[in-house]
Amino acid sequence: MFAYYFTLALRSFRRTKVLTALMVLAIALGIGASMTMLTVLHNLSGDPLPSRSDVLYHPQVDPRPARLAGADPEPPDDLAWQDALNLYALPGASRRVLTSANWLPTRLDAAGSPLTMRDTRAATADLFAMFDIPFVYGSGWSQADDEKRAQVVVITRSLNDALFGGADSVGRTLVIATRNFRVVGVIENWNPQPRFYDLNSSTFGKAAQLYMPFFTWLELPQDYGYGPMACWGQGSTGLHDPKAPNCTWAQFWVQLDDAAQASAYRRALENYSAQQRQLGRFERAPNVRLRGLVDWLDYKRVVPATVRMQTWIAFGVLLVCLVNAVGLLVSKFMRKAGEVGVRRALGASRRAVFAQCMTESALIGALGGAAGLPLAWLGLWLVRQQPMSYAASVHLDPQMLLVALMVAVGAAVLAGVWPAWRASRIAPALQVKSL
Repeated sequence: MFAYYFTLALRSFRRTKVLTALMVLAIALGIGASMTMLTVLHNLSGDPLPSRSDVLYHPQVDPRPARLAGADPEPPDDLAWQDALNLYALPGASRRVLTSANWLPTRLDAAGSPLTMRDTRAATADLFAMFDIPFVYGSGWSQADDEKRAQVVVITRSLNDALFGGADSVGRTLVIATRNFRVVGVIENWNPQPRFYDLNSSTFGKAAQLYMPFFTWLELPQDYGYGPMACWGQGSTGLHDPKAPNCTWAQFWVQLDDAAQASAYRRALENYSAQQRQLGRFERAPNVRLRGLVDWLDYKRVVPATVRMQTWIAFGVLLVCLVNAVGLLVSKFMRKAGEVGVRRALGASRRAVFAQCMTESALIGALGGAAGLPLAWLGLWLVRQQPMSYAASVHLDPQMLLVALMVAVGAAVLAGVWPAWRASRIAPALQVKSL
């Protein structure tokens, strides 16, 4: 039966080419606009690490004075130096990582090699396993390397290509901040979006090119900065002392494998805060947070408000296009009232006429969706040309292609319900008499 309705729909298209083309164009414009912004929203709000996000948590404690004017009730995002050391030693997590970032002067260990500033991420040894970062050559460093401040480094594939022509560079030497570092691993160009592990530096920025042990990085012979730092009270203008008690800057993540472990770790954070209060370091009652990765992104509102607003506007455009499509469908179905009357007179039920019209609507929706995909691709290309930090990360993936077609067909079917219902209510006697 569907094949018969499909054939009737094609014949109808041939008879009303202009009207059909206008409906396809209206749906294509609506789908192109809405899918462009829906894809942007999907890219920005997606899970950046789906294989690990259910076990990664971001702990927070609150070392600020009790009476701090204008203070947010939420604890600081990052840790002060003393808390970073204490929580790094706190038991209860399967893995944990301290991390921060800056730019460091780097060159090959060869005469005449040019010096270039490279985006560097400092981290403790668990970084690679916790975040499931794939290696091309070698491996990461060990906790023993962390403890002895080893001068080792992991580089990305793109930097390895630039410096070593893509060859296995494990064992080679780089001069970073005047010190010699031995390459122990090469990773893929890992850059999850949004950059959940360091939202204060750049939510949708580029990935680091160098990875080195956290404590080695802290002991470099010159102050190259310590990533975004938030301070309060006296001395808050001195942002170059990572060990200042009134400045937070160290990002901290832990791996907790199940809900029981997470609950126990939360209690450990509360106990730690209570202990620090007894010691006089903390003035506030325990004010801790332990958010999972996805909850952390929701809390930080990583999706810009303008993107959400533009998405609503784009779906408003789709709604306007559908309203126009409804009017065109009414006109189209009323034009073939005589044909419907004859079918009804020959025994076709109202349900059959309704199904025929809905098939035609769905086919128009499918054509509109197919025509809207190039428009969505063009829209995303235009977004990528904009000077926004997230622009380079937007792309149309197979999942969104399927969603676009489903939305187009669903919208066309929805738009066709009322016109099809009206067509199915046509009185056959009047239409046959008018022929």
